[in-house]
Amino acid sequence: MNQPGNSFMHQLSTVLAAIMFLALVSKSHAAETITEAITGGKDSASLQYRYEGVRNPGKTTTPNKADASTVRLRFGYETATFKNFAVLVEAETLKSLGGERYNSTANGQTRYAIVVDPETTEMNQAYLSYKDLDSRTTLKYGRQRLILDNARFIANVGWRQNEQTFDALTLVNDYLPDTKITLGYLTNANRINSDAAIAKSGAAAGNHKMNSPIFNVNYKGLSYGEIVAYGYLLDYDLPAANQVNSTKTYGLRFKGNMPLKTTTLLYTMEYATQSNYKDNPAKYSNPYSLVEGGLDIKVAEFKLGYEVLGGDGVKSFSTPLATLHAFNGWVDMFLTTPATGLKDAYLSAYTTLSDIKLGAVYHDYRTDKGSTKYGTEWNLIATKNFDRNYLLGVKYGTFKSDSEPARIDTDKFWLWGEVKF
Repeated sequence: MNQPGNSFMHQLSTVLAAIMFLALVSKSHAAETITEAITGGKDSASLQYRYEGVRNPGKTTTPNKADASTVRLRFGYETATFKNFAVLVEAETLKSLGGERYNSTANGQTRYAIVVDPETTEMNQAYLSYKDLDSRTTLKYGRQRLILDNARFIANVGWRQNEQTFDALTLVNDYLPDTKITLGYLTNANRINSDAAIAKSGAAAGNHKMNSPIFNVNYKGLSYGEIVAYGYLLDYDLPAANQVNSTKTYGLRFKGNMPLKTTTLLYTMEYATQSNYKDNPAKYSNPYSLVEGGLDIKVAEFKLGYEVLGGDGVKSFSTPLATLHAFNGWVDMFLTTPATGLKDAYLSAYTTLSDIKLGAVYHDYRTDKGSTKYGTEWNLIATKNFDRNYLLGVKYGTFKSDSEPARIDTDKFWLWGEVKF
């Protein structure tokens, strides 16, 4: 069976081979320079273990629990530049420990609750990059990690063991004063389900092929913040299950801070509109809005926010390429926005005690259309870094449903450790 990424990797290999050949024949000493570029690069590696436990209190039928113990090894190498070109390759392998007592969406263990960390070995990144002489413009072609702004629309889903990367051509330019322009054309989203999930569950559950132009312009020349204008035109290919995510989204985001006498005022405002695009069979238009304010009192940081993803009862505002785990609660009750939309009022507090970072977040969830309450959620986290290369973390999330049958009481617990080489 042909994997969706195979044609991309074949094309990328052809392009890289052609560039290498042209470089070799351009000057007599080019071969030596390429060798120096290859041997003078830098490597990277990380090893992460994580336990994730899921429980559905009060639910007696399966699936009502899961215990996922997984380990991920990621390793990469980036060459030094040769005539402003460089190559990066990064692979990863993910294995379960002690048996798969969880539904990874690829292992067929449907008697357990879902934890989307399937066993896999695959190419995470593989791209050719080019930087001009003054490093004001960077071009990348190939499979790459892409995170824009706060990861609400385009991101790598970095929380999961197998992150999301994109087959894309991207350009980042900062020639204009205080301005960073990001342009991109996405042809494939390599989803967290991994290539293995495609064979098990079909293309809708695995990689998502697309033809999607995007732009993001960030201006930091204002006194008390930065403003971002963006547009994401997501055009998904077949099957039809993916084409429902074909949307065009345009928005503005403003984020900043204002130093006061003993504290710093924090604030973020964002507004976007989204409508159907290309082959999406639905016809709709929904808004997105975010208002967030906070205080940084040096020993702690507090934020109060209100996020609304519009829904008309049939279609809702969606962000299928986001790092969704970072929004609307860590229990992941709202990975897909309900048709009636979502209003999320939240309060967070973060501090550091004895070099241990502590955080707590409370969410109140309601519909955008109507006045139904979905439920509430508490999130707690503690992490500690040891030097620059070691990290330990623990976190907990508990969602309490408000008699909404589609979402039941759920508790999740995580324990993880990471070593970077």
